[in-house]
Amino acid sequence: MHTFADHVITSLKASGVRRMYGLPGDSLNGLTDAIRRDGEVEWVHVRHEESAAFAAAGEAGLTGELTACVGSCGPGNLHLVNGLYDAQRSRVPVLAIAAQIPGSEVGSGYFQETRPQELFAECSVFAEVVTSPESGPRILEMAMRAAVERRGVAVVVVPGEMFLAKVARDLAPAVVRPARTVVRPDDDTLREAAALLNSGERVTILAGAGAAGAHDDLVRLAETLKAPVVHALRGKEHVEYDNPYDVGMTGLLGFASGYKAIEEADTLLMLGTDFPYRQFYPRDAKVIQLDLRGEQIGRRTRVDLPLVGSVRDTLPALLPLLTAKSRRDHLDRALAHYARTRHSLDALAVNDHERTPIHPQFVAATIDRLADQDAVFTVDVGSPVVWAARYLTFNGRRRLLGSFNHGSMACALPHAVGAQAAYPGRQVVSLSGDGGLTMLLGELFTLRQNRLPAKIVVFNNGSLNFVELEMKAAGIVTYATELDNPQLAEVAAAIGLWARRVERPGDLEDALQGAFAHDGPALVEVMTARQELSVPPAVTVEQAKGFTLYAIRTILSGRGEELLDLVTTNVARRILH
Repeated sequence: MHTFADHVITSLKASGVRRMYGLPGDSLNGLTDAIRRDGEVEWVHVRHEESAAFAAAGEAGLTGELTACVGSCGPGNLHLVNGLYDAQRSRVPVLAIAAQIPGSEVGSGYFQETRPQELFAECSVFAEVVTSPESGPRILEMAMRAAVERRGVAVVVVPGEMFLAKVARDLAPAVVRPARTVVRPDDDTLREAAALLNSGERVTILAGAGAAGAHDDLVRLAETLKAPVVHALRGKEHVEYDNPYDVGMTGLLGFASGYKAIEEADTLLMLGTDFPYRQFYPRDAKVIQLDLRGEQIGRRTRVDLPLVGSVRDTLPALLPLLTAKSRRDHLDRALAHYARTRHSLDALAVNDHERTPIHPQFVAATIDRLADQDAVFTVDVGSPVVWAARYLTFNGRRRLLGSFNHGSMACALPHAVGAQAAYPGRQVVSLSGDGGLTMLLGELFTLRQNRLPAKIVVFNNGSLNFVELEMKAAGIVTYATELDNPQLAEVAAAIGLWARRVERPGDLEDALQGAFAHDGPALVEVMTARQELSVPPAVTVEQAKGFTLYAIRTILSGRGEELLDLVTTNVARRILH
């Protein structure tokens, strides 16, 4: 017997999918049995369907190829939603198979009934229901094609009995691979762009994830225009390395130098970025925005010239039209500012005379120094992403994964699951917050069960740290952010992971080296300073006022020791350096 489930598996294999993330359930029995009988597609058993979607997004983010996750009917596939939002907003190709209750019961208020095609509509590029064995193969192929070509999530809703329905044994599997295209603006538009760039006296480039694959042309562009290059967070791994014109990041997590290079520009060239924070764009500059998706252009700031195309295809056609500039005043100011900013940041990433708790900058810098040159880093939303943005360095082989657009807590561990499953022999290091880790703590069991040797470094500050910073900036006394954690290293050890707890800076390197050398999953819990401030590059009047109000209200609420700790952790330390 050849079932629709068999056709799904053969089509996924033919399209390059090698594993499926999920939990079993009765409505998925036909599919999981087909996986068992096939013996080639790997079943990666997670402990929560949210993690299945995150893991699939992590793998797709690394490989750029189609990945798959599944959820059983009702609550099972509903749990996929947050991870699928992350995949959709990160623009990675993921196929989600959402099992449904028996088709004859739909609409009756049956046990566990939901309407997945409606629930997933907002976080997908395609969501359709298989209503017959005849329609199933076509819907599957359309879904896979939509995910691959539109780089997003495609959802196929399948009533449980449909997996067991017979289809023709000689039905060819769907083979879906991305079409090869060249996408760039026409020649007249490129000449218009070149004229604007040639006339600009202070050109700055803002590059994002869309600059992937265009590194060398981007550097040549910066040299020609004598333009500093600012990178958005998702562009960091593609732009920062081997780039003498890079002046750091901008935004809430970025550097003062990146902010200033944009603020002082008379012409801003945006390349493959949808950087969302409008307050970090220049007020009076001419703006040229190049994006593969024309509908994205002008969403964040006024744009004088829209360009639709890929960075990789467009720059080779634009470069011959540019006149090489000789004046580099703007560039040299930006580079000098970046050197000062970088020195200030690096001065904080040291063993501070064995003081405790440990400063998180030192933790991130030590991870960066000890990790493999082709390591994959996954980072939690919150303070870990700040330290990753400022202290992890890239070289064209290292990779970075995070929920940078959707901004979801708890992404680092399940992203590490997907990265490690895809590359079992490659070092994967998760920079997890204690809040993020404990939110999906069950995925430590996933590492053990699937023998995934990911390394988890927990920044344990006993709080929802970034939320506290937001409260302080708004002038609010911190409340409901404290985390009463057990010793997380002991929890990990009880699960069966190699684990160490680090309380003193001098013990950090040995613990990390031990974890990185261990042939299996490992966790290092580092007790970090709760009151460490990650101040954005441009502090607004409102934020300064907010911190003042926070200080006054904190004293009046009888929590002056918190304010003293804040000063001791930040102000005194910076004076020493």
